[in-house]
Amino acid sequence: MRVDILTIFPGMFQGPLTESLINKAREKKLLDIRITDIRSFSKDKHRSVDDRPFGGGPGMLMKPDTVFDALSSAAGKLKKNPPRWPSVKKPLVIFMSPQGSVLDHALVEKLSEYRHLVLLCGHYEGVDERALKYVNQEISIGDYVLTGGELPAMVLIDAVSRFVPGVVKDPASVRGDSFFNGLLDYPHYTRPAKFKSMSVPSELLSGDHKLVERWRRDQSINNTKAKRPDLFKKYIKKHKNKGV
Repeated sequence: MRVDILTIFPGMFQGPLTESLINKAREKKLLDIRITDIRSFSKDKHRSVDDRPFGGGPGMLMKPDTVFDALSSAAGKLKKNPPRWPSVKKPLVIFMSPQGSVLDHALVEKLSEYRHLVLLCGHYEGVDERALKYVNQEISIGDYVLTGGELPAMVLIDAVSRFVPGVVKDPASVRGDSFFNGLLDYPHYTRPAKFKSMSVPSELLSGDHKLVERWRRDQSINNTKAKRPDLFKKYIKKHKNKGV
């Protein structure tokens, strides 16, 4: 998978993208992550990318021509008002925005089907609306506002990359994670078997694989019911005819 990041602060990505699984995936050529400084498309000697908003108001806006040129450099020829979900073979242009669809498990899986993602990171008061006419998706990581789109882009890359074949060594660990089957994950334990008077559940020490799987499923259901009743209701509704 190729991921293009368009930002005015490329240095912010050096730590998160040069450590752990992301860095290993890049070294193995599983992820081709390219970071582009939007300022390189500025048309003046000061490399400015922003200007005052028409109509007045606080803050500055990123200029449409500069952003458009940056998008074109990463995604190729752009069409105005493109489809939200083009062919997975084509670049998917995403604006990281608090106004966008909230990133969840289902959306992460859908994004992972694409071969090429282009992530536009806004700053200041936002981006001129005319440049956003060439974006496929607006995606948010939650109902709050950050100083820019860089941190949300990092979150998206981290979440999506786990679904790229080969990035996570054991695919079963992805399938067992929270949200994969509509439930939260079950509790995990490791050695020592006793810690500060707390013991590992006997089911996990039994050696009975069926018993372990049943315990984990029950705990996953209980965990979801206690911590995320909203998810539990959706799970029950979906499985009401399956004897859950």
